[in-house]
Amino acid sequence: MCPSMFITFEGPEGAGKTTLIRALENRLRDEFERVVLVTREPGEGHFGRQIREILLQQEEVTDRAELFLFLADRAHHVETVIKPSLARGEIVLCDRYVDSTVVYQGHARGMDIGFLRNMNAFATDKLRPEITFLLDIDPEIGLVRQVDRDRLGRMPLEFHQRVRRGFLREADLDPERFIILDAERPAPGVEEQAWMFLAERLRS
Repeated sequence: MCPSMFITFEGPEGAGKTTLIRALENRLRDEFERVVLVTREPGEGHFGRQIREILLQQEEVTDRAELFLFLADRAHHVETVIKPSLARGEIVLCDRYVDSTVVYQGHARGMDIGFLRNMNAFATDKLRPEITFLLDIDPEIGLVRQVDRDRLGRMPLEFHQRVRRGFLREADLDPERFIILDAERPAPGVEEQAWMFLAERLRS
């Protein structure tokens, strides 16, 4: 059985994570004949969809409630979706994971980052991705790209600027895991940069 791999995708709003994930999914299946699971946070399964509706569509969600909803979704997601897939030897491509909580609730909202790291370690049973692709983009450009803005997308520009700075800070702290991609480039160029790195890892 081929070894499993857990890959996450992070970045500010409108960075193009979904487009990149789908492109890599197809190439992994076509060129490496791998079984690939594409998933996301929040929102996987019936439990996740209910939480996603509250988090992204309800206007009145306090910061603490927001945090615990994300953590509840993540704990359920890891145990019921991600871990079983990895145990089968699959490649998991996940749109957002722990880094999003550290950045949005910590760097952008001002919660204690050490506390957030500990809570996420508990929620995920310390499951970490091998690779995190960070799609970096100027928030002013990313927000223009968005057609339908959810509750987080409607936050002020300064909030999204803090998000971007937070992601770059996290990447600086863990350079072996993070691969920073210039998401202001056309999508094919971003895909090719990510694919070259991923294909090399799979062949090594």
